[in-house]
Amino acid sequence: MEKTNAIRLFDRKKLPYSVHSYDNAISGIAVATTLGQEAERVFKTLVTVGKSGANYVFMIPVAEELDLKKAAKAVGEKSISMLPQRELLPLTGYVHGGCSPLGMKKQFRTVIHESAVQYKTIFFSGGKIGLQIETDPKNLEKMIGIEYGNVIENG
Repeated sequence: MEKTNAIRLFDRKKLPYSVHSYDNAISGIAVATTLGQEAERVFKTLVTVGKSGANYVFMIPVAEELDLKKAAKAVGEKSISMLPQRELLPLTGYVHGGCSPLGMKKQFRTVIHESAVQYKTIFFSGGKIGLQIETDPKNLEKMIGIEYGNVIENG
């Protein structure tokens, strides 16, 4: 198995995780289905930019949409917008569809939807398309100091 930056971080910190690979899933919901998991346990990683110019990462269940007003409030910004796709690779080192909250070129403040705490493990991108990491959300807290918040629409 090819080791991504995200996987190397788990190994370095000696925290437990599992790796799951998949083929031909074109959406987060398709990834969840392919892995045989509830969409609520599979999280997508979204990179944003605040009015201040600072970047933020949000992790939300794949079937949900980020509420930009709630996201801005969660990080103390007046407003927030999605990072244009063309800026993702230069900023994070990851491509669209394979962006992990771990192992970016620079670690950004990261907020995960509060629903993650109800699961023993969650899934998120392992740093490349076709690769998911499964781990306890508490391991993300230990690695990158995530915050929890209600940042989804209708949530």
